[in-house]
Parts: sequence; C-alpha cells; structure tokens
Amino acid sequence: MKKKNGGMKELLRKTIVSLKRKPQTIPLLVLAAAFLLYSLNLTHISDTTAKIQLSGMGLSGFCTMLFSLLSFVCFINAYPHRKKTNIPMLVLMFLMLGILMICDTYYAGKIQMAITRADHPIIVDDSTAYIPKAYQVLMVHRAIVACGAVLTLLVPVLRNALRRIDTSLPVEEGSGMEQIILTDEM
Repeated sequence: MKKKNGGMKELLRKTIVSLKRKPQTIPLLVLAAAFLLYSLNLTHISDTTAKIQLSGMGLSGFCTMLFSLLSFVCFINAYPHRKKTNIPMLVLMFLMLGILMICDTYYAGKIQMAITRADHPIIVDDSTAYIPKAYQVLMVHRAIVACGAVLTLLVPVLRNALRRIDTSLPVEEGSGMEQIILTDEM
C-alpha cells in the first residue's frame, strides 16, 4: 500500500473539519488538560496537605477533584449531539469552574500562610520540595481553568471563525472518467 504525499495536510484538514462540526471540543480539551495536570500532581498536593495541616486544605483538594469531574459531566450535557445548547447545564458548569478557582486560591493562600507565618514557619528544603511544586501546580491549574472558561464563552466566536476556513477538497476534472467509460463498455 502506498502512502499519500499529503498525509499530514489531509490529517490537518480532517481535524479542522471535525472542529468546524464541534467547536466546543477546544475548551473541552483545555479543561481536560487542567484536570490531568491536577490529578497527575495530586501526590504533591496530598503531601503538602499532610505536612501543613491547616484547616480546609483537605476539603479544598477534595472539592477540586470532585468539581473537576462534575464540570466535565455538565460540559458534555451542555452541548448535546445535534441539539441546542443546554443553558442550565452551562451555567452549572461555570459555577463549578468558579468553585474550582476559589479552591485553588484558598489552598495556595494556605501554603503561603504556612511558609511565611511568624511562629514555626514551614521551611522549604529538599525534604519539602513538593510544597513549591504544589503551589506552582495550583497556579497553573487555576490559569488553565480560567482559559477553559473563557474559551467556553467564546464557542460561538470560534464556530464563526472556523467556518471561514476553507476545507473543501479540490475537484480533479476528468480523473475518474476512464474508469466510468470502461465500466459502461462491459
């Protein structure tokens, strides 16, 4: 079997056609990246919670995981296949994304409080190197969630922008005429 020369171009064209049909895939992928970032670094978050042990840190981490999963369910239900957008689910999803950002901010504030407090501050060294990593993960997670929320708001704009991209295939005139003529002669 021979590979086509324009294989990469065709893959890009098919991806754009797919995005033209479902532009809500873009913010969904951004929110999935935020979820993966947080869940793959959950060890740093958990170790930080165990080391610092300030009130509400465990609950904040739990709420972040819970609302991340529930926001996916709301997102998928907000954009049903071949139906209009479900506005109540979209509003519920934005509420959950807001709670996610509040939980990240709260948790990061508790880390700052523990590191900078006057009595018995947490000292960051090699044995507690996970604390600044957890703080960094929270800041990046919050930024990606905010980006996903903005992209979700901009889905109609994305839809219009993607429609302007020409993804039609060029028609080659006469390329299949010989086959048609041969089949008619038999």
